[in-house]
Parts: sequence; structure tokens; C-alpha cells
Amino acid sequence: MLFYHPMLPDALEIQPFDKPVQATIAPPGSKSYTNRVLPLAALANGESSIEGALFSDDTKYMAQALRQLGVQVLEHETHQQFKVLGTGGQLQASSPLLFIGNSGTSARFLAPLVALGQSEYVIDGVEAMRLRPIQPLIEALNQLGSNVSSIQGTGCPPIRIHASGVRGGSIRIRGDLSSQYLSGLLMSAPYFEQGLELIVEGELVSKPYLEVTAQAMQAFGVPLEMHGFERFVVKPNRYQPTTYLVEPDASAASYLFAAAAITNGRVVVPGLGTNSLQGDLQFVRVLEQMGCTVRMTATETEVIGTAQLRGLEKIDMSQISDTAQTLAAVAVFADRPTRVTGIGFIRKKETDRVGAVVKELQRLGINAIEEPDGFVIHPGLITSARVETYDDHRMAMSFALIGLKQKGVTILDPKCTSKTFPNYWDVLETMRN
Repeated sequence: MLFYHPMLPDALEIQPFDKPVQATIAPPGSKSYTNRVLPLAALANGESSIEGALFSDDTKYMAQALRQLGVQVLEHETHQQFKVLGTGGQLQASSPLLFIGNSGTSARFLAPLVALGQSEYVIDGVEAMRLRPIQPLIEALNQLGSNVSSIQGTGCPPIRIHASGVRGGSIRIRGDLSSQYLSGLLMSAPYFEQGLELIVEGELVSKPYLEVTAQAMQAFGVPLEMHGFERFVVKPNRYQPTTYLVEPDASAASYLFAAAAITNGRVVVPGLGTNSLQGDLQFVRVLEQMGCTVRMTATETEVIGTAQLRGLEKIDMSQISDTAQTLAAVAVFADRPTRVTGIGFIRKKETDRVGAVVKELQRLGINAIEEPDGFVIHPGLITSARVETYDDHRMAMSFALIGLKQKGVTILDPKCTSKTFPNYWDVLETMRN
């Protein structure tokens, strides 16, 4: 099943703003939290209510897969609410095939979960998903007593899981590939026979997402022991049903904050402030280094642009890599080059996000240079172009920002933003007024 959005054209020319943006606006609920609390609620024994949830392609694929595992998931999209009747970890497959589109979180969070069952499952997605690595998670699950394999032998989906419960125990896993492997294992670990001790080898990327995982697990009654970011322990336990309020998505908010920076305007995002654990909210501190003014309270963040953005000699984005493309769009309007490092691992996301950013900036006439773990962007004159998005929602949303200031930017396949921000184009129009 695919979720289509037929009202959008195949190509969308972005119309520049005729004045600085002035807006108070909240993005949709966090995908990171929604796609974590859905499986946690499914494993709990009883009814949970997820309020302020994100309704997008990724979360709908997750909800549909859980239904196929015997979990009752009711959607109330107008109220941004999921009602989930958890099964206490007793999974029943109505269909052995779980189709998850191009949702990486669904693939990596569901694999350990379905391994808890007593059946055979296949997790598969679109062609792009069949290029996204999952071998480290396969190997980890097999070390923990499961029987998981990549059907085509590529280390990518489709994967087959011969489920008979998970023994658990102690494993080591590399930290420089994807924090989603760790989160997926940790979230299902309370239902492993022996629990889980997870030891990270090397430096862990995207550390804030593990804090998000820990907070979500705690909300459902299970503590995650964190010994720095080197060792994690989960003891055998059971989740308790709860009502969970999802905060706005910080990654999505980065585009709104960037709009303020690019247009020398002002954007306030309520619901996201110093109380948030979402690492991508720290993108505003990058904008601050570029000359923007940032004001944060416990529950609100404001960004005010500047007449001249400063380029950054070197900025490590390894902990907030989902905002690297957003920064690329801002950097083309700076007064000097910006060099982004630490993001080589995002080449294995929806697309090669390093190579794609450089290629599309060059298409727009910008001198952009690809490096092994990032890119260098030299500001310059922007030429009209049709921007390829590679079925990557973040490419579409980021490059659209350039069109807020420069005429002639056309985004191809704008529908791809439905993956995480279905009403993105409506939000941009709202900010125009």
C-alpha cells in the first residue's frame, strides 16, 4: 500500500516571499516520537492514547504494520490521535508481509519487535528501501538468538524473520552507522528473555535520538539504563499503557527557522523549547553562529534573522544530521563559504544526501564541493533550475527554502514531503502572509 497525494503537481515552482516572514507556527508532531511510541503502545497490555501524533507516510506505514501483527490501532487524524490497544507482546500475524514503504524507522524498529512473535515475517518496502542497509541489525538479532536474514543477500530489505522469541543477552554494535539500530533493539528489549546489555563500539552518531528513546520507554514504565553513550542496559520488564503527548517535530521546525534566517524575518515555534530532548532543535544554535538571534524558553523557540548571514568555517553536524540539508539551503546566502563535516553516514539515508546536496546546488549554479564526510558551499549567484529530490523529503523541503528568496527554483516531485511533513507546502504559503 502506498499513500498518494494527488493534489500536488509533479513540479512546483517556488514563489519568493516579497517581505520577511513573520510567523508563529507549529510543525506537525515529531516523527521520532510517534514512530517510537506506536510500537511501545503495541507491546503494552491495554489501551494507550497518543496525542499530537504525526500523520504522515512513515507513521501510517508503522500503524498498518502493527495492525497486521494483531494490534488494534485506531486513527483520528483530525484530532492528531492514535488509540492503540496493545497485546502485551503477544503478536499474531494476519499477513506475513509487512510493507513499510521507504520508512527506515519502521524497518529498524519493527524487526526486533516481530522477532518476539511465533511466526515467519517478511519486512519489505519500495525500491529505495531495498538499498538501505540493515545488516548490522540482522547480525545483532542473530547474536541474540533470532533467525533473521536478508532475502536477496544484500544486507538490505526485504528481510525474513523466523520468529520464536528473543533470548537476549549482551552484544556489541558499531555506533557510527545509525542510532536507529540501537533504538530498535532497546525498545523491544524488555520482552527479551534475558533483557539486553548493548555496548557501543566507537563514537555514537545521533546521540540525542537515544535520549528520545529513553524518554519514550520511561513514559511507558520501563527504565533504560544509560552509562554515558557507551553502554545501555534493559532488564526484562513490561510496558504499561499510558496517554502520551507528542511534541512538535524539531527536524521539521528547522525549515521554519531557516525561513526566518533566509528572509531576515522572525519565526516562533511553540511547543519546542529547552525542555525538549530532540537534538535537531540545536539547529537554531547553528543559525545563531551565522548571526541570527535565538530566544528560547522551556516551551517555545524564536529565531530572528539577520541582514547578513555569516558562513561557518567548519561545523560538525554528526549529532543533528537531519538538518544538514537545511543548513545547505541557508549557507548559499552567507557572506563566506560554509564547510559541513561529520555526516558521511547520511549517504545511506533515503538517498546519498551528501552527493545529492552538492549535485543540486551545482545545478542551481552554486560552487559546492563534495567531501567524504560532508560538503563545502561557496555562496554565489543562483541560476534557475529544476531541482531533483530523489524521493527524499528533506531534499524537497530544504531546497524549497532557496526559492523563498531567489526566483526560478522548481522542486520536482513535491509529493515526497508527505513522508514526514504532509502539509509542508500549505505551511510555507501560510508563512507568506
